[in-house]
Amino acid sequence: MLSHILSGDLPRSRLLSALLLAVLIYLATAPFLFSGARSLNVAATICVFLVLVASYDLLLGYCGIVSFAHGMYFAMGSYGVAIALHAKGPTWSALALGAGSALLASAVLSLLIALVSLRVKAIFYTMSTLAVASAFSALVLRLSSFTGGDDGLNFRLPELLTPGYMLLESDVLGTSINGKLLAYYLVFACSLLLFLLMLRVVNSRFGRVLEAVRENEFRAEAIGYQTLHYRLAANCLAAVLATCAGILMAIWLRYVGPQTTVSFTVMLNILLMCVIGGLGTVYGAIIGVVIFVVAENYIQVGLHGINENLTSVPLLASLFHPDRWLLWFGTIFVLSVYFFPTGIVGKLREQRSRLIG
Repeated sequence: MLSHILSGDLPRSRLLSALLLAVLIYLATAPFLFSGARSLNVAATICVFLVLVASYDLLLGYCGIVSFAHGMYFAMGSYGVAIALHAKGPTWSALALGAGSALLASAVLSLLIALVSLRVKAIFYTMSTLAVASAFSALVLRLSSFTGGDDGLNFRLPELLTPGYMLLESDVLGTSINGKLLAYYLVFACSLLLFLLMLRVVNSRFGRVLEAVRENEFRAEAIGYQTLHYRLAANCLAAVLATCAGILMAIWLRYVGPQTTVSFTVMLNILLMCVIGGLGTVYGAIIGVVIFVVAENYIQVGLHGINENLTSVPLLASLFHPDRWLLWFGTIFVLSVYFFPTGIVGKLREQRSRLIG
């Protein structure tokens, strides 16, 4: 049964299985186990970026295509929902219109970019996506009447997904059963379904052909596969999934702005999470996202506690000052890449293979 749900792609490592189960339990119970807005926001961010990073791994890990437009498709999802709800009000029809328009626009744009550039060398495709993403970012800032410019857009959701909506009058395990909780579980459920969909894709005949194209495109063509068609399909699928992640992020935050979507930092973070977790594994997206998001949100808190305990040693206290969190943040990921060159999931599977062999 479990093998069927996971499309036959089991973790193939006891430690990895335990880690994935722990993450699933954490995300499923976060609203009831952890109090405070930050902990719930961390869990929701993990859900959204899990979809975003896994969809990028579909391109980079399984196709060998480097794209800098993935953050743009993510932004299209967020801005599509935000603009529709901001213009038409907090209705389900506006939400559906914004989401549908964003998905259609990302599919068409990704197809056009791929048709123009994938016929040539891969580097040309990479540079094309960088150029288009930069143009889109500039457009978002210039069209401030629609996008809010630097300030972004705040908008309201349908009442069912707002904190003011109470599903139950009394709390459950100390947690209010309100619209915010429903919004979280909507994000969680959609993320889980999209992740299982990606597992199904990469373990299908389509996914195997993508891997063959990545390893040797000429050989794949020689045995009869239209490699361009497969790469076009993968490009469009990855773009649509990234747009879905953007839609979920907009639903959760009820805000969209350039710093949270079209900033080049977002694209770099996606790439970093992919590499840390392990390329071409899908499961690597889960591990990479959890490590990155948790470190980004809690490393300052940890440094603050260490700093207070080292006040008697000024030099060490200065080294662990919370303001130096970016130094430690970077150090963690440099060490991750150094000790896990194939990613954490890749390393765990290699160790498991050696034990079996």
